[in-house]
Amino acid sequence: MRGCMLGPVSNRTGAAVSIAPVHGIGIDLLEIARLERALERRPRLAERLFTEGERSYAASRERPGRHLAARFCAKEAVTKALGLDALRCQEIEVLEGGAAAGLRLSGEAARRAGELGAEVKISLSHEREMAAAVAVLA
Repeated sequence: MRGCMLGPVSNRTGAAVSIAPVHGIGIDLLEIARLERALERRPRLAERLFTEGERSYAASRERPGRHLAARFCAKEAVTKALGLDALRCQEIEVLEGGAAAGLRLSGEAARRAGELGAEVKISLSHEREMAAAVAVLA
């Protein structure tokens, strides 16, 4: 997602305001059960979407799908923050979890971050039904 420029819009008072594109931030939200169902239907899907480290981390936790869903959200959020034209699941790896979550970028994702001179920071969240992630370029 490269951002978009909307034309003038009106605020509550009727005054025209301009909305500029926001670069360097991405967010994603996913229903955990949706990913769990997809992984059940297509067992090899996990290998395409997640690195071995991500799969191992999730497997060591209660309800692995919750942790995989948060990681998938992070991959989507990073893709948006970097302005990449396609999701590159194996090029964006979430390391560890919780407040210590970090990233390892490779390929086009790493090239784009380097081009922008930015470090990507992420925040993951999940609860019983939903997972979410935010990515910000720092």
